[in-house]
Amino acid sequence: MTIKGPWSQQQITQFFEEVRVPLRIACNGLSGNPVLASLWYLPEDGRLWCATQSQSSAARLIAQDGRCAFEVSLETIPYRGVRGQGSATLDPSRGEEVLRRLIDRYIAGTAPQLAQTLLQRLDTETAIVITPDTLVAWDFTERMIER
Repeated sequence: MTIKGPWSQQQITQFFEEVRVPLRIACNGLSGNPVLASLWYLPEDGRLWCATQSQSSAARLIAQDGRCAFEVSLETIPYRGVRGQGSATLDPSRGEEVLRRLIDRYIAGTAPQLAQTLLQRLDTETAIVITPDTLVAWDFTERMIER
């Protein structure tokens, strides 16, 4: 894997573990234009796991072409984040497990109605696993924080 930017692999891993914002994934659309989707994610063993319905646009596009780009970034000052390129695959056997872990990570009992709605469709849930080839970190803290 290629790492670029100011952060080490360990710092990137820590960022992925600490930050609770959606990941944005760009898939190759059928028209040749990129298609973006925002998904909750879990970092695990150097890969990023998401969950979606098996008939969602993202799942259908990944099934046809697994090449992707992605970004996890903060939208508040100081701006920082990680973007990358890699491959995405579907794993229907882990759909329920990943969805339950995502619910714990992102809403942990704060939105029981949303959790209940998401869990009603477990039979058609699939996991997406993103395996990065390149990670590029950026951090504008030094430029944006007054001293």
